[in-house]
Amino acid sequence: MPINDPTTAGDAPLNLSPSGFPALKNDLYLRTARGEATERAPVWCMRQAGRYLPEFRAIRVEHDFFRVCRTPALATEVTVQPLRRYAGLLDAAIIFSDILVVPQAMGLQVEMVPGKGPHLPEPLRAPADLARLADRRPGFSVDVELDYVYKALTNTRHALQGQVPL
Repeated sequence: MPINDPTTAGDAPLNLSPSGFPALKNDLYLRTARGEATERAPVWCMRQAGRYLPEFRAIRVEHDFFRVCRTPALATEVTVQPLRRYAGLLDAAIIFSDILVVPQAMGLQVEMVPGKGPHLPEPLRAPADLARLADRRPGFSVDVELDYVYKALTNTRHALQGQVPL
């Protein structure tokens, strides 16, 4: 059964229901993580491994790195691309996101500079700089600021149709 393609779903809304996930068909990665004896070592592609895929590069031509991270449908699409391309050969999916979405949610500017990598124009250098962080302000909610991550996780679990764990 092919993995759902969220980019060709037409006008169908994302399935963001956190319930009703399909039953898991391949739990090799999870059994290995629990320390159980398994028939073989699990295989998966890390987020960075997708950079070589032409379908990933096509998305990146249209969308910058953090736009892909912050758009649940795009994050789902690039997460499932390796599984679609190597159907039946991978045992887990790794969500397309980045640890740097956390400082962004806290109010820091983070830029992804082509050919260089991440750059923080105004990093925290002294304890007084902590006052600039949004999470120190009344009403700050990590659930609101990182809602797109939760949506990407939920949508991707549905898109995977239980083929592998996320």
